[in-house]
Amino acid sequence: MENQKVKVLLAEDDRNLGNILKSYLEAKGYATRLCVNGQEAYEQFLREKYDFCVVDVMMPVKDGFTLAKDIRQHDKQIPILFLTAKSLEEDKLKGFQAGADDYLTKPFSMDELLLRMEAILRRSGMSPSGTKTFKIGNFDFDYNLQTLKLNGEEQRLTSKENELLRLLCENMNETLDRSFALNKIWQDDSYFNARSMDVYIAKLRKYLKNDAGVELINVHGIGFKLVVKS
Repeated sequence: MENQKVKVLLAEDDRNLGNILKSYLEAKGYATRLCVNGQEAYEQFLREKYDFCVVDVMMPVKDGFTLAKDIRQHDKQIPILFLTAKSLEEDKLKGFQAGADDYLTKPFSMDELLLRMEAILRRSGMSPSGTKTFKIGNFDFDYNLQTLKLNGEEQRLTSKENELLRLLCENMNETLDRSFALNKIWQDDSYFNARSMDVYIAKLRKYLKNDAGVELINVHGIGFKLVVKS
């Protein structure tokens, strides 16, 4: 299976700069979606799965700090890089408190943006080519290859199992909201999709039962939690 492109959510209210950044990132191999305000970016984040967020701080409707906090409510792991015209120390601190992985002050060079993104991706376990792997107790989960391995035994995953396990891994030892997962994977949180997800959760639980240190539990009325004992 070919490596999938890293999907970037770009939130920048300056359309000229936004289009330049989008074109540059796409030329470097990143699938990039441009949103021109924080609320639009948040709604887009809920609709699709992204691997990286580049967020301007000063935006209408919803500012970058608020957007980052809202994203962090759903995804603790996704890298966020802030763009800002301000270089004040207090603004940088506020950005990191909102969940930023890095901070870039305007004006900046495109090459510096790319290098910072690649460094963050490497730290988060995802290469710029899009490879992403997770360690789940004694299991090795390769999202791109859709495989779950334990002691040399390999379990091939369906697309839905693969997407669901990735969301659980990105929120490991945290509760994954049921509605969020349904909207992210099925694009709809209807009753029938919810029943379908329950079937996939049961399958994942069966795959993971061979490691006593791993447990996939239901959090009543909220969602699911992938618990991995250290």
